This record gives sequence, C-alpha cells and structure tokens, in this order.
Amino acid sequence: MSIKPPSLFQLQHDLHVSRRQALKVGGAGMLGLNMPGLLKAAEKTTVIKPRAKRVIFLFQWGGPSPIDMFDMKPDAPDDIRSPYRPIQTSLPGLHVCEHLPKMAKLMDKVTLIRSVHHKMKHHNSAGYYALSGHEPPSDDQRLRDLPELYPAYGSVVDKLAPSRGSIPTFVSYPYTLRDGSITPGQHASFLGKAYDPLFFKEDPNSEQFKLPQLSVPADLDSDRLTRRRDLQKFIDNQSRLLDDNEIIRGFDQYYDKALNMLTSSKVRKAFDLGQESDGVREKYGRTTYGQSVLLARRLAESGVKFTTVYFSNSIGGRTVGSGGWDTHGFDGSRMYKIVDKYHFPVTEQTLPTLLLELEERGLLDETLVVWMGEFGRTPKINKNESRDHWPNCYTVLMAGGGVKGGYIYGASDRYTMAPDEDPVKPEDLAATIYYLLGISPDTEIHDKDNRPLPIAGRPILDIMV
Repeated sequence: MSIKPPSLFQLQHDLHVSRRQALKVGGAGMLGLNMPGLLKAAEKTTVIKPRAKRVIFLFQWGGPSPIDMFDMKPDAPDDIRSPYRPIQTSLPGLHVCEHLPKMAKLMDKVTLIRSVHHKMKHHNSAGYYALSGHEPPSDDQRLRDLPELYPAYGSVVDKLAPSRGSIPTFVSYPYTLRDGSITPGQHASFLGKAYDPLFFKEDPNSEQFKLPQLSVPADLDSDRLTRRRDLQKFIDNQSRLLDDNEIIRGFDQYYDKALNMLTSSKVRKAFDLGQESDGVREKYGRTTYGQSVLLARRLAESGVKFTTVYFSNSIGGRTVGSGGWDTHGFDGSRMYKIVDKYHFPVTEQTLPTLLLELEERGLLDETLVVWMGEFGRTPKINKNESRDHWPNCYTVLMAGGGVKGGYIYGASDRYTMAPDEDPVKPEDLAATIYYLLGISPDTEIHDKDNRPLPIAGRPILDIMV
C-alpha cells in the first residue's frame, strides 16, 4: 500500500493563490497556473493545464457496499465483517473481495478514495449530490427535479469546455434515474436546453440498437434539413419575444447541435457497435450495462468529453439479474444471494475490461474513469442478512486521466462507520473531476436568477500525478 508523499500541492484550502505564494512553491508552472490567470482577479478563475481529455462516469445507482468490495475489514466482528473472503491484489497490502479477481490484478492502476461522506440518506437527494457535486436543499426521499437545482457534471463541462465540431460534449444513457420521482442532477437544469446531454434509452445490447436521434428519413436530404432548421429558428425567435427564459433560449443551440450530429458520419460511426468484433463485445458482457460501457469506450475514442453510464434504472436489490445496488433484504431477499450472482460478476466483467482496453489503446492516461454510487451501505449487517443506506463513509474508485495508480487516499475507521483521515465530500470529488479536465473549481456559473454560483469544492490534489 503506498504512503502519501509530501505534496507540493498543499493548496486545497485556497485556490485563490497570490503571485508571491505561487513563486514560493516553485513557480506558477508547477501549480498548473499562468500569470494571465493569476492577474484576472475579476473572473475569480485559475488557468489549469488539463490532465484528462475526457471522463467516463460509471454511476452505480443504489449504493454499493465498500466493506464487501474495496474496503474490507476482515478483523471486524461477525455482524460487520463481510462473508466474502478478502484476496491479495497487485498493490501490496491491499485486499479486495474474492469475487473481483480480475479487478484485484489492476489495483495498481487505480486510486481508491476511502473517506467520502455526506448526510443524505435517501436515493434522490444522495443521487443528486453525487451527480452534481452540490448538496441538496433537504434530505428528501422525493426530491424533485426542479430548474433551480444544479446541473450535471457533463452539462457544466459543456458550458465551460465544450467539444469541438459535431461530436457531442456530454452523452448519458441508458436510463433515467428515479426513486418515486425523477432524480435531479441528470441534465443541464438552469443552464438551459443547449447543455443537456445527448440522452437515449435504447439498449446497446440489442441487435437492433440504433439511435433515432441520428436517423435521417430517407426523403430528407441535408439541404431540406437546413431549411427546416431555418424555419425552426424563426419560430423560436418569435417565442422568445413572449418568454425571455434561459431554458427556452437554449433551444437554438440544442437544435444546431442536433443538426450537426444528424449530418455527421463521425458521430454515427461512434455509436455503431456493429464495428466491434464479437470477441470484444463478449469481453464486456452481453448485458445492457456491459455494452453500455463498451459504447463509452467508443465515445471516448471519438472525442466525447463526458460520458455517463447508469448501472440501472431502478435502485433494485431484490432480484438476481436486474436492478441497482440497494440491497436491504426486503421481501425475503438476501443481499449476499444477489450481489455475488449479478452485481459483482457484471462489475468484474466490465470495469477491468474497460481499464485494460483504454490502456491498450493508449487512452487511459487521458481518460478519467470514475466508478461510484450515491452512498455506501451500513457497516452492521441487518436482520435480513443485508445492509442499509450509509452515506457516512464510502469508497470511490478513480483511474487514468491524471490520477495516480496504486494509491489510497483517506481512510475509514475500524468498521467503516466514518472517515478516519482526510474526509472527502461530493463537492470535492466534483472539484477533482473539473480540475483534471483543466477547469478551475473556483469558476462560477450563473443560475436562472443570474446569481453567481461556484461549480465545486476543493480538488484532491494528492491523488494527481
């Protein structure tokens, strides 16, 4: 297990550094800053050299259990200790679950953040926090998707550092998350329609997989598409005379993006899983999630900057073969008869395959992979031989894209009840993602009332190469 070395980047507490401070630690270049960025105080931003060109965000809806996967406590009492055997990994001193042998061989390539915590115990509020990096107004089981709530990571990236050309900046699929009501944090919110993801619900594992968004009717050529677009602009302009609304105004850019994608062979090629061999498709697994992760690799290759893949559309946890990680043991089910038969095998097939393929294709160093849920699960096993919600301490995995390999940041206490050192909140994870993409966490965006809002918290500089 690696030990944190003394860091030159002890500025997590304050990114608004002075010129004198920058020189004291070795010059502005070492901090990823430059003089124009330091002198533009009015903008309250710092120029940062990107370490990652793109992000693949694998969201594990429902909340995986860290004590059963990446933060095992083999010496804990029977009612806390995982029933699964810990196995040695490629990182000396680190053990993971016996059901993750492929992943065990790759732990020298990832960073584990073992001290993530917050106070949101319900899926919708915790999900919003995890998907946006902003604390919700309340811990509400039915937190609604309202325009004043914060946008998704990919929407912020699209606003501040968009992809060029016809390739979309932000793609998310194949589900809309909900727990009773739709979970906030999945789209652009107050940034407007222009920054919504290219979203689809079609199953990448289907032999007929094809996006209707990229399908042009046979009798509609590009000239007719352009003429239709011009007409649409006229109609939209008339609408804005009646409704000066940021979300409405975003439709112009949204339609333009759609038109660019419709007429782009590069975009259609990126979404064509038929170009992959049967062998490659089998490596990822012929499941919706497996093929979704394979598609994420293709989108990364094509230039998509932020791809979000949702593990499941439901919090799940009651049946084998479907649903998310929410394994309370309801309706006579048992966590340990579900996750080791579905969730672990799917994870074991997709995550190591993605990391290895990215590495083999020379993409891992420039692609940040994030694997996380909205919270963890209780250290104590409940009466149903399962675990309940636990936001107080859980683990997030990151790899590639400027992140150290074989590194553990933070620590849980003896039984994963709470962080024991270097606590991390979701806004800090957000700041880390943005920082690695070259976006300063002190950047502000404006809400629907034109109020400036910070995009994130403090980046975890220690995990960066």
